[in-house]
Amino acid sequence: MRSFIHRAHIWLGLVVAVPVLAWATSGLLYAWPNAVEGGEVAAIDAGRVRVTPNDALERANAFAGRRLPVTALTLLVRDGRPVYQAVGGMGADSLLVDAETGAVIKMPPPGALTRYFRQAHFYFFAGAWQVPLLILLSALATLSALSGIYLNWHWWRTRRRRGRKNENS
Repeated sequence: MRSFIHRAHIWLGLVVAVPVLAWATSGLLYAWPNAVEGGEVAAIDAGRVRVTPNDALERANAFAGRRLPVTALTLLVRDGRPVYQAVGGMGADSLLVDAETGAVIKMPPPGALTRYFRQAHFYFFAGAWQVPLLILLSALATLSALSGIYLNWHWWRTRRRRGRKNENS
């Protein structure tokens, strides 16, 4: 039984390590300044912001021709201009709303590092299968941790028994 648990623990660790490695490397990319587009932080001149967040959302909806399911609206500086980035409304694309003029454009396609970061860090390269995959990987990680705890407990118990035998001899 212990041999089966040991082999299962090793295989579970290998399976769980792949998405954890992708998640960790994408997080490392995000921590490097300018590695991911939009990764730099710049001060926003509040005097240049003339469009309110609600107005930016309305302009994004008008641009799309429908009410968008926006998951985030972020005010940031892009190319020296304050813009709102509306995320989640146009599928994988984001919309940019100029905070000075209110002009709306589709965000240009991201570079390779940014695509990798987004897919690895937020979607696990799974698309629509993201939630079932995360549930499965969480269950496998739990089994890996439990099997590791059992193997460690068994190893220490066996070691303690051997130590008692040696003391009694």
